[in-house]
Amino acid sequence: MCSFGYIFFFALFSDKVLLMEIIRASVMGFCFGVRRAVELAEKALAENPGKKVYSLGPLIHNENALQSLAEKGLHILEEAEIESLEEGRVVIIRAHGVAPKVTEALEAKKCVVIDATCPRVKASQKMVERYTHQNDYVVLTGDRNHGEVIGIAGYAGENFSQIQDYAEAEKFTIPCDDEKNIILLSQTTYSPVEFERIEHLFRNRFKNIAVMNTICPATNERQLALSELCKKVEGVLVIGGKNSANTKRLFQTAESLCAHVAHIQGSDDIPTEFFDLKSVGITAGASTPDDIIAAVEEKLKK
Repeated sequence: MCSFGYIFFFALFSDKVLLMEIIRASVMGFCFGVRRAVELAEKALAENPGKKVYSLGPLIHNENALQSLAEKGLHILEEAEIESLEEGRVVIIRAHGVAPKVTEALEAKKCVVIDATCPRVKASQKMVERYTHQNDYVVLTGDRNHGEVIGIAGYAGENFSQIQDYAEAEKFTIPCDDEKNIILLSQTTYSPVEFERIEHLFRNRFKNIAVMNTICPATNERQLALSELCKKVEGVLVIGGKNSANTKRLFQTAESLCAHVAHIQGSDDIPTEFFDLKSVGITAGASTPDDIIAAVEEKLKK
């Protein structure tokens, strides 16, 4: 974790000198799991010159980073295409992970499988697999359409349910014996505030409950850093892919705390109004590369 970075520069307008302050959030950008996935992909590309290297689905949720990897030779493989894939191909499991049946399909094709699943996601997969095959009942909070949640659900036995938000939690009933132990856990990038509300609801409703807070600390750290950042600036630029769950939540938090907020993917997307502000804060989702953050900063300075 680094301290706030401050950058000042002057702009001349007629006879006036305006000072713009650019402040980076103390925690932002690549998390450990995403950085690891990108490094594994770059290593695979370097070790397999002239060969086709695939990622199963988008490796991470950042369009600019994916374009850079594509230029180096990384191809995106959809699950539906596995059956027609030539044997022996190099395939990278993305940071979000996949269900066991997907890995088995790749192995049946004699693929060289490189598992870039985030270690925290892997831990959630193992917990769901273990608890749902015991006399316990697992409830997973998260976006049911998100790759991570789909992959984790693939490890579950019959004693499993998935809920999207507090509204669904209010209507939820355990479809089994009330004496079962209930295990509550979440998608790693789930909203800490929403998870706390659901936890409180479940603790009041069910007598045998264990809560596994599987939200990645990096998610909470970025939210806290953003809250501090919003106190210091007139506007905030949230940098990240449009499909990135944690970037969307950063944007939602910033909107609630700051007057001028924009979710951008790169320096070309900076709204004109931000160049007129006296202070601009920068934060970025966990899938946003360092060079994209630097480019946004440079664009503001110019």
